[in-house]
Amino acid sequence: MKLLRFAAAVSAVVLASSAHAADPIVIGVSIAQSPPGSVVQGTQVKDGVEIIAKMINDKGGVLGRPLKIVYEDNQGIPEKGRAAAEKLISRDKVVAVTGGHQSSVCLAEIEVAHRYKVPYVNTNCWSDDVRIKGYPEVFNPVNYNTRVSSAMADTIAALKVKSVIAFAENTDYGIGQAKLLGDFLKKTAPQTQYKYVALDRAGKDFTPAVLPLRGNPPDLVVNIMLPPAAYILMNQLYEQGVAPSAKTWFYDGAGIADYPDFWKNVKEAGKYMLAFGLYHPQMPMPQLGLDVGAAYQKQANTEPNRLIFQAADSVLLIARAIEEAKSTDSAAIIKTLQGMQFEGVRGKFGFSQQPGYTYQQWVDIPYVTYQLTEVDQPLSKTTLIQASGQPLQIDKVVKPAK
Repeated sequence: MKLLRFAAAVSAVVLASSAHAADPIVIGVSIAQSPPGSVVQGTQVKDGVEIIAKMINDKGGVLGRPLKIVYEDNQGIPEKGRAAAEKLISRDKVVAVTGGHQSSVCLAEIEVAHRYKVPYVNTNCWSDDVRIKGYPEVFNPVNYNTRVSSAMADTIAALKVKSVIAFAENTDYGIGQAKLLGDFLKKTAPQTQYKYVALDRAGKDFTPAVLPLRGNPPDLVVNIMLPPAAYILMNQLYEQGVAPSAKTWFYDGAGIADYPDFWKNVKEAGKYMLAFGLYHPQMPMPQLGLDVGAAYQKQANTEPNRLIFQAADSVLLIARAIEEAKSTDSAAIIKTLQGMQFEGVRGKFGFSQQPGYTYQQWVDIPYVTYQLTEVDQPLSKTTLIQASGQPLQIDKVVKPAK
């Protein structure tokens, strides 16, 4: 009888242990799923997350446990982001938070992650302030303002323009990048006159800012705004004959050219646009990246963009850290992320521990410069002006006839 009771007890322990081992590992994803946030960005992030989570689960999950993704809609509003992070961590008991794609929201969310000491993987927040905070919980496998402003200044210097106006959204990201661009231009193109104008990211009409440029257009206009505001600005610049034109270049520094709704919203206004980009089909990519891109193209029937890959890497990074740490404990994940060499969707990298804007940042994140030359042009058909890690080829750039 005692032997039977002992066997039953052992069986119960084994069953309980097996059930626990099969419990999902919960990752929280905070994205904009409704206005005024960038819903197009949120949709792309979700698509990338879903693709990589399925790939991981199809191969047995992490430590023998499936991944479970829990989403919260932050609406692109800092207060909503703070509440989303609070819910994900305190109520949903996630092991990490990711998905952030608007800097002002990230800046609110990382305060919560820091307070709870829970890992936070930044998916697309460019503001240097996210890094400068120096929070050990925050990891940045994504672009940053200093990187893009430096690249843009190099391109502007190569174009040898005399006057530049940037339109920046009135957020930490927009104003921060506009100021940095000015600082870099002082070094790389001191002869160039530069100013920026801050616009309401929720605005519907920017003609008061555009109309004064008709009589005295600059040599180049820079966009530092996200959709839908960016699309409105582009259309109004085009309708007023300001840019792109034979006189004025139009340069996008917000990475919007590969969004799936880009051409639907801008049409002729997008033709001849120069663009800073974090992905181009001609960029070298590991097999896993090619697989993620193919999976997206199959389900969406369109080419992938950078956000698909960034979102996939964000979740994969958390999964790899858990595997390497052999634990879902927050402190163990953070320590592992700080020292690990990660090979993901976009290549190999580790995180800098240098204080400042490169803290826990993929410092040498690859980028390209390209130009759109036809309406409805897919990214693969654009003119590559600067391949990743290569010099600019300004002689390839073209302007409209009028």
